[in-house]
Amino acid sequence: MITWKGVASTLALAVCLSLAVGATGSAAPAPLVIAVEGPQSGAQASNGLDQLRGVRLAVRQLDARGGLWDGRKVVVYAADDKADAANAKAVALRVIARGIHCLIGPYNSSVGIANLGLYRHHHVLPLWMTSRDETAGFGATVQPMNTQIAPNAARYMKRIGAKHVAILVDDTANGAFTKGVAEQLRSALLRHGATVTWTSVQETTAPGLPSNYYSQQVDKALSTNPDLVYASTYFPEGIQIANALTAASSKPRCLMGLANVDNGFLSETTLAQAQRCVFNGVPAATEIPSARTYVLKYRRMFHTQPSVWGTFTYDSARILFAAINKAKSYALGAVERQLRRTKGFHGATGAITINPSNGYRTNIPVSILRVNAQKRFVRAK
Repeated sequence: MITWKGVASTLALAVCLSLAVGATGSAAPAPLVIAVEGPQSGAQASNGLDQLRGVRLAVRQLDARGGLWDGRKVVVYAADDKADAANAKAVALRVIARGIHCLIGPYNSSVGIANLGLYRHHHVLPLWMTSRDETAGFGATVQPMNTQIAPNAARYMKRIGAKHVAILVDDTANGAFTKGVAEQLRSALLRHGATVTWTSVQETTAPGLPSNYYSQQVDKALSTNPDLVYASTYFPEGIQIANALTAASSKPRCLMGLANVDNGFLSETTLAQAQRCVFNGVPAATEIPSARTYVLKYRRMFHTQPSVWGTFTYDSARILFAAINKAKSYALGAVERQLRRTKGFHGATGAITINPSNGYRTNIPVSILRVNAQKRFVRAK
């Protein structure tokens, strides 16, 4: 478990600023630099770039209103970890070396397990986007956590009467989130009297995978005659699993985990493949009534369609700015206290209230989704 200990007395002295050289004495205050860490290149780049754009949109809106409480503008530093835990510490050290003390991200739990403790040790305030409960600590999140995600999937399976569930799971070094939520779901299903089988799958980037690898793993899962198949992977693997499930002769129900809900999944599947399963996740921005203004401004700024997680980084940036303005300070302790007092904030992802004891969002927007005829993730009826 990553924890934050022994630093409370130093937080009041830590300043959430990265000041430009020579800024002292200038007419305007130097900008606040915040880092946005995520998979901005590599297999999950569509996800990471959406997150980065969400923050950039929030920053543009803030700066257009005159900046923060003292007129300070905000600058974004893009920290690309490629969704690879092997890059995690190096990326964090680059952020820390720049004197940055405010962070949105990382997204992948395997990355966060490797570097969030390092950030916290060096007085960086994270609005983390990871879902493994082991990544919690100093800071806050608007993202659902594993202990909030798995119960929703378990309730769905209980409601449809699934008695035998075959889990396909990325439990590799980079699959900390997917493995964690699958483990929690398995425990819940076993408590309810269901039987569960577990089939491991590699990432699409693993070297030497045969062309029929995902078909083989799906066939292995289907050989147990399940009522339902649950795919706990990221979307590049989910694409391959959806393809194999659609082609298979056996047709049990299928539920895909939250990390498959991404425009990247939709762009690389046929409609039949995309509709083969339902999804345990959060809807894309276009399907959230509270995100209508966000969607319009995102399209206008970036000339592309928003996906899922940019709304969450957008809201993360906005509650960070609100906390700084309420604190009228850049001291990390004061800012974090205001973050954890967030209550009923009107976000693009809906109303946001943060649990002051652990920094978790209390009202998570997780539901069962399906893909409609227009290839969009919508709430299942």
